[in-house]
Amino acid sequence: MLDWFRHSKQSANGEPMSRNLVSALFIAIVLPIGAALAQVQTEVPAPVPGAKPVTVERIKIHGGALEGNLEGDAVDRDALVFLPPSYATSKNRRYPVVYALHGYSIGAEQWSAEIHVPQTIEGAFAQGASDMIVVLPDSKTVHNGSMYSNSATTGNFEDYIAHDVVAYIDAHYRTIPNRMSRGLVGHSMGGYGASRIGMKHPEVFGSLYIMSPCCLSARGGGPVNSENSKALEAVKTPAQSAGLPFMLRAQLASAAAWSPDPKNPPLYLDLPTKDGVAQPDVIAKWAANAPLAFVDQYIANLRQYRAIAMDVGDQDGLRVDAGKLHDVFDRYGIGNNFEIYHGTHTSAVADRFQNHVMPFFSKNLCSTDKCN
Repeated sequence: MLDWFRHSKQSANGEPMSRNLVSALFIAIVLPIGAALAQVQTEVPAPVPGAKPVTVERIKIHGGALEGNLEGDAVDRDALVFLPPSYATSKNRRYPVVYALHGYSIGAEQWSAEIHVPQTIEGAFAQGASDMIVVLPDSKTVHNGSMYSNSATTGNFEDYIAHDVVAYIDAHYRTIPNRMSRGLVGHSMGGYGASRIGMKHPEVFGSLYIMSPCCLSARGGGPVNSENSKALEAVKTPAQSAGLPFMLRAQLASAAAWSPDPKNPPLYLDLPTKDGVAQPDVIAKWAANAPLAFVDQYIANLRQYRAIAMDVGDQDGLRVDAGKLHDVFDRYGIGNNFEIYHGTHTSAVADRFQNHVMPFFSKNLCSTDKCN
């Protein structure tokens, strides 16, 4: 399915598809086709015998970085916090924290089902991973995804994750408040978020794991699909956005994140087409938000990480761009572990979380108060 999106040149009705609406709108190519489908395709690791239960807390985190956002996205946002088995009994112990970012079209609660937590966290601990806190913040917006970017329209979700969420967790839980004890991971749109936030905020995080990242490439324009253009330009309310097909709604999310426009109500965004004509300035803004376009500016930041890992399925259309990001890291001599495993975009995500992501952070996050 993902490869079809990547390579098709025709829409369902046989008309040419807009490359600036499909390939420049990276989400439409690379994200799971809805939470339900993603969960159906995910293979669940078998429960690990003897695994001890973790404590699950559902909380609200206030986002100062989100205040005043123009599309009315919630400022007090849901988050899931998973506390290790020892947390309740070892009252003086402090813990490293992993922040895990969900993909487009789902929120933290839905992603918890997709990666099958707490079972996979408990399984990782039972198999020898060090105790740590795992946090799933929610970044779902009016158009189904924040892109973990700073925008007057959606609010500053990059800052929300890197500052508001981290500050809240450090203030309310027994964490080790040191970058070397904080890990950042994300899948799909969350993989994009981990790439973007990771490159920009090494002062906050010490280890980075990027899972099947979307939206890495900057792509050019092409012929415009007039029907898609009209459908997008007709949207005036969140309810109308909710009625759009997956790919078109994802374009609204991208526009809200990457081409916000405080002078263009009611959605406060600029689309890559207007009256059926491609808008080069908007396309350029979207391209500027592609990690493969800006990674060279953050090489010094990436060198500060203790460890970086990235994985992607061999049947995932994202594997090509993920490989390009790995090549950039190698070109600059940035240590990283890159794996192409057998699977689709979503088929192995629960297994990867239990048997690869958690052990990676167990190995690379500092678990003492003497981190440097």
